[in-house]
Amino acid sequence: MPLLKHRLRLNLSAASLLATLALSACGDSSDPVIAPAGIPQLGAATGATFSGDCATLTPMLTGLANTTITAATTVPAGSLTVAGTPIQEHCRLVGKMNPRTSPVDGNSYAIGFEIRMPKSWNGRFFYQANGGIDGNIGTAAGGIGGGGALSNGLSKGFAVLSSDAGHSGFTPFFGLDPQARLDYGYNAVGQLTPMAKNLIKTVYGKAPDRSYLVGCSNGGRHAMVAASRYADQYDGIVAGNPGFNLPKAAVAQLWGVQQYAGLATTTVGTTGLPDISTAFTPAELNMVSTQILGKCDALDGATDGLVGDLKACQSAFNVSRDVPTCSGARDGSCLTYAQKTVLTDVHAGARNSAGAAIYTSFPYDAGINGTSSAGWRSWKFGNALTRDPGAVAFIFTAPPVANTSTFSDLSYALNFNMDLDAPKIYGTNGTYTVAPMTFMTPPDPTNLATLKNRGAKLIVYHGTSDPIFSFNDTATWYEGLQSANGGDASNFARLFPVPGMNHCSGGPAADQFDMVDAMVKWVEQGTAPATVTATARGAGAFAVNTEVPAGWAANRTRPLCPYPKVPRYSGSGSLELASSFSCQ
Repeated sequence: MPLLKHRLRLNLSAASLLATLALSACGDSSDPVIAPAGIPQLGAATGATFSGDCATLTPMLTGLANTTITAATTVPAGSLTVAGTPIQEHCRLVGKMNPRTSPVDGNSYAIGFEIRMPKSWNGRFFYQANGGIDGNIGTAAGGIGGGGALSNGLSKGFAVLSSDAGHSGFTPFFGLDPQARLDYGYNAVGQLTPMAKNLIKTVYGKAPDRSYLVGCSNGGRHAMVAASRYADQYDGIVAGNPGFNLPKAAVAQLWGVQQYAGLATTTVGTTGLPDISTAFTPAELNMVSTQILGKCDALDGATDGLVGDLKACQSAFNVSRDVPTCSGARDGSCLTYAQKTVLTDVHAGARNSAGAAIYTSFPYDAGINGTSSAGWRSWKFGNALTRDPGAVAFIFTAPPVANTSTFSDLSYALNFNMDLDAPKIYGTNGTYTVAPMTFMTPPDPTNLATLKNRGAKLIVYHGTSDPIFSFNDTATWYEGLQSANGGDASNFARLFPVPGMNHCSGGPAADQFDMVDAMVKWVEQGTAPATVTATARGAGAFAVNTEVPAGWAANRTRPLCPYPKVPRYSGSGSLELASSFSCQ
């Protein structure tokens, strides 16, 4: 299929218009985009091959500044697979940049990385932004978004890089080192990107024609930061469930722990501290989900177990009115008054004692009953006690807490002062001269003029039942971006809500989709995604999502619609097919 290699002009000839329409017919539904005056249409990437021995690359790459290649090997075809399909032969290089010893904590640091380069390369670079607190060089395969992916960047022919973001290990204690904080926040991407492009040029004899950065969760945060800080380096950026206000969201988790503690019915071991997992049982959250669906399911024209019109749902559903109140013991069919108060407060967003917002509100959605590692219970009652307290104490507070050996997650969360401690995410001192909210967030998130004006694109997707990074936060950002661009940013940035999806995947949702193909078509062919088709992963899927409701077709499809449009049922056709819905 021909690719659009030249800037599209308003006075398209009949022949070029037909070519554009042909492109829009491929894959997911899409809009042909005519680039506005002054905004270039980027051309397509062209591939290259490397037929040599990967082991010979090490001496070729000794000239990379402040970089050491520690291993270079050939990975035979089929050594890696995706959804059972073998991935082609490729070179795997492992290295590190900027090794140093911290003058603050005395530990050794470097920006570790892995890059995998196919013998048959598609001409594109893929920066794989990893999640959590990083600290690990994940396999550089290039995730494409959602759950149970059937392909990845490496299988598509990208050269893919993964990194540890400047520190090794899964503890947050690297936050004691000021430079490690900056590397984690943004600097690792800034250091690795030009190095990787030079490395690729040395290997293939040409630099990447197109560069993409893709990630979810903290990886989505990395992507949002890159759209602001490194827009000159990337042609397409895909940000999934982005925690671009991560310090605020982590503090909100501690605030939530304090709310749940008052509902706890047991204690943790012999500590005497409350077991917050008893605040809401799985049966109780499933009941709440059912009540939400009862009020909101049909608002998009179809009673199908999904809340398609999320905004209308927030007006239609009310915890106080629509959730039964217990008149006796808790049996899963009702909530107590205290539980209803906490559930309402948590969804309204974390506050300090004066009522000022610390983090944004969360929407009510059917995925509140999610029980997987990406689900509501896991994040609210698990990670809120194991990951967030440490991240706040050592990474997102300036100065950080010093007592790494005696640190107690639950005690820290319960005793965290929303009036005195929360403002430290904006703090600095003589050693920690950059505030956590400065190094962790996009500098000016609604000013993406550099990205826009060079013809680059941004796709953001977000599960509407995300329990840690609120969809409302992302929607508010996108509305601000729209306002900053004359009321419409859709010619370079689009937000796709994923109904029912929890954090990056899972939940009662159609959560299998390919945002990378959609991005490449938009960047290189000028074909903007009007919809992206998502598929449920029921019985028979390669990676089954156990939270797909039993009443759904195992392979149900749905259109993901660019915000603020919602998927509405056309009035006829199967409720299991995306073709029965349209974005309105």
